[in-house]
Order: sequence, then structure tokens, then C-alpha cells
Amino acid sequence: MTRQAPVVIFDGSCNLCHGAVRFIVRRDRRRQFKFASVQSETAQRLLAAQGILVDLEDLSSFYLLDETGVSAKSEAALAVASRLDGLWPLLKLLRWLPRSLRDWVYNQIANRRYRLFGRRTCALPEDIDRDRFIE
Repeated sequence: MTRQAPVVIFDGSCNLCHGAVRFIVRRDRRRQFKFASVQSETAQRLLAAQGILVDLEDLSSFYLLDETGVSAKSEAALAVASRLDGLWPLLKLLRWLPRSLRDWVYNQIANRRYRLFGRRTCALPEDIDRDRFIE
């Protein structure tokens, strides 16, 4: 049985989210992550298989699907950081904070991300590894 690559599911119309994906790609030299826009049918199918139905009017969550299942919001962000190259895995120490507090901070940023960083209608830049994106 082949091990599936962890899949990061992000808001494809969010500039902040696109920046986060570029950040992850640059710090994932082992090329372990795949990526999918939450607006894509593939991402919605993957999430539905985990019991998560996406409200396309509320795309405020970031997801990680891996061998342990699905994580969202701050838990997903910390799980991704813990697998990156460099010192980023140290961020997992933030798991000592209550999840409710971490998710509150996450939600404050997520609810303002379009206002602060804008929206995107086009795809990710060409300089990103296209083979790491699933549709």
C-alpha cells in the first residue's frame, strides 16, 4: 500500500493563503506536501470523505489531510510547520496553548484576510511547482 502525500487545502482566492502556500513550498525541500484549492472539486471530495462539507460562502479554514486524518485552522498550520525544513518545527511548542485560544487568533486573521491582503482571481505564479498541485 502506498502512503499518500499530505494534502494542504487552502482558499484559492486569498492572497494571504497563496503566500502561505509559497512559504510552505520553499521550506518543504523533501516535497512531501501536495496542495489543493478548497474551491476545487478534488478538495471538496477529499474533505467530504472525512465528513467535512465545505460552505463555499465561508472559506475561512485551512486544512491538512494526512495519515492521521484531517486537521483544521491552527492545528493544521502547526502540523504543517512541524514538517518544514529549518526551525519551523519549533512552532509545535504552541500546542501548549489551548486550542480555543489558538483558533481564536486564527479566526481573527482569517476573518480579516481579504481586507488586509486582498483577493486573487488568478492562479498561483508560474514559479511554483505545478506538479505539487492536485485538481
